[in-house]
Amino acid sequence: MIDERAVEIWNDELEELFLRTGHRFGRVEPRRRMRDYIRGLLGPVGRKNGWQLAEYAGHRTPDRLQRLLNGARWDADEIRDDLQHHVAERLGEPDGILILDDTGFLKKGTTSAGVQRQYSGTAGRTENCQIGVFAAYATTRGRALVDRELYLPKSWTEDRDRCQAAHIPNERAFATKPDLAKTMVLRAIASPLPIAWVTADSAYGQEWRLRRMLEEAGLGYVLAVPKSQQVPHFGRIDHLFSQAPDEAWERRSCGDGAKGPRVYHWAALQITSVEDFDGEMPTHQRWALARRSVNKPEEIAYYLAYAPLGTTVEYLVRVAGMRWAIEEAFQAAKNECGLDQYEVRRYTGWMRHITLIRD
Repeated sequence: MIDERAVEIWNDELEELFLRTGHRFGRVEPRRRMRDYIRGLLGPVGRKNGWQLAEYAGHRTPDRLQRLLNGARWDADEIRDDLQHHVAERLGEPDGILILDDTGFLKKGTTSAGVQRQYSGTAGRTENCQIGVFAAYATTRGRALVDRELYLPKSWTEDRDRCQAAHIPNERAFATKPDLAKTMVLRAIASPLPIAWVTADSAYGQEWRLRRMLEEAGLGYVLAVPKSQQVPHFGRIDHLFSQAPDEAWERRSCGDGAKGPRVYHWAALQITSVEDFDGEMPTHQRWALARRSVNKPEEIAYYLAYAPLGTTVEYLVRVAGMRWAIEEAFQAAKNECGLDQYEVRRYTGWMRHITLIRD
C-alpha cells in the first residue's frame, strides 16, 4: 500500500527543489521543461529516453526536452551549487564524508563527448564508453551525489576540432580522473557542505597529490591504495601487513549492507607523524589499514588514512565503509532515474542530464 503521507512529503520536497532552482532559467518555457524532465526521470517510465519522457510529460515529440538539454540558456553548474546548498540543509553533519568514484556509460560510435575504448569499472572490462567522475556526500542522515565531471581522454583534448563539434569548452584541457576529483573536492570545500572526511577507491587513493591536498586542507581521509603502495619507512603496504601477528586482526563491521553488517578482519598501524601542529602539539596522525575477508583470508584490501589525534580505529573503519554509499547512489540513479539512459552526444547535454538526475 502506498503511504499517502510519504507521497505528499516527497512532492513537497520536489516542489521546494523546483522553487530553489527555478530562477536559474530566464524564461518560463525551459523552467517548465525542467520540471517535466525531472518528473519523468522520477516517474514510472520504462526507459528514460526522449520519446518515453516526452510521452509521460504529454508532449507530442521529444523536441522540447532535447532543446532543454542542448539549446536552452541555463547553467548546469549553478544548478549543481543549488543542489549542494539543499543537501547541506537536509543531510549536513559536522563529520560529513565526501566520496569520490567514477562510473562508465556504454556508448556506440565515436561522436559522444569523451567516448572511446577504455576500461570501465562498471563493465569490468575495456569497452566503448564515457567515464564520469562523481562526488557523493554521506552522513548518518543519508547520501546524495553532489558533483560530476566528464573525463576527456587525450584522444579528445588533443583534437580541438573534435572537441568543438561536441561543444566541449575551449578551456577544457586533459585532466586525469584524480585531477577531476581534486577539482570537485575544492568546490565542495568552498560549498556549504560540512565535510570532515574524504574516502575513495585505490584509483584515487594512490595519487599522492590528492592525499597531500587533503592534508593541507585539514580534511581527514581513509583512501584505498593498491597492495604495491609504498609506506614511508616500512616499504610495500602488503609486506607490512603480511608480518602482522594474528592478534593484530580484529573483527569489525564497516557498516550495514544489503545483506546485513559488512564484517571483516581489520588491522591498523600508526605510521610517520604528521608535521601538522596547533601551537606545539601535533593535531593529526597518519595510519595504514588492512581489511581481510573473513571467509577468504587471501582477499585483503589496503588503506592509507589521515586523522585527527584521538581518532579510533573503529571510526576509521566506519569512514572506509561509507565508500559503498556512492556505489548505492550510482545503482539507484541508473535503475530508478535513467542516469545512463540519456540520448545526448554533446558535452553540454551530458552535463545537464547528469545534473538534473542529481537534482
